[in-house]
Amino acid sequence: MKDGIQKRTEMKKGRLLAFEGIDGSGKSTQLMLLAERLKREGVPVYTTMEPTASPIGAMIRQVLTGRIKMDPKVIAALFVADRLDHLLNDVDGIRMKVEAGTTVLTDRYYFSSYAYQSVDMPMDWVIQANEESRKILRPTATVFIDVPPKMAIERIVKGRASRELFEEQSRLEAVRERYLEAFERTKDTETILWVDGTRPVDVVAEAVWEKLQAFF
Repeated sequence: MKDGIQKRTEMKKGRLLAFEGIDGSGKSTQLMLLAERLKREGVPVYTTMEPTASPIGAMIRQVLTGRIKMDPKVIAALFVADRLDHLLNDVDGIRMKVEAGTTVLTDRYYFSSYAYQSVDMPMDWVIQANEESRKILRPTATVFIDVPPKMAIERIVKGRASRELFEEQSRLEAVRERYLEAFERTKDTETILWVDGTRPVDVVAEAVWEKLQAFF
């Protein structure tokens, strides 16, 4: 009886699915396509992103667009603060939504910090700084949309009028390597779903759905 009650309780809880990838990978597009599919299936869905739309997130965006210059450690700390507010905000915090039974799809989560910030400082420092967020809410799964940095830059140049702080090919090559390192370091505690993002959008979307079906 106890096991049955526990299983029913777990079924009511929502999920957190994090989409990761270097800039230009197509992860944002895939997140929205998945959200549309889940809504058609009748799954309660909430889409969000990091940096958030909070005052802290707005400051980070000013850094990324070059309007404000900060030391890398300060930038990393801002991401930590923005993420904790993303989790714990009493208006639209994602922990609250998951506990209420909503499936939350987030465009970036703590693996983004592991990958991007560790280019400028030790990954151990970044992981430790984000430990509280990991304890509060670990993703049901992290979907990594993988593309070569050269292809990512070509997409960025084609689709945007300007680039952000990290959007240079050499930088994205380093970031991708940090992603792979972070995934290897956390393989025993995290569920990482790798998806080849070089294919047509609809093919990638089907691959994402195929990997995630087991969670619904």
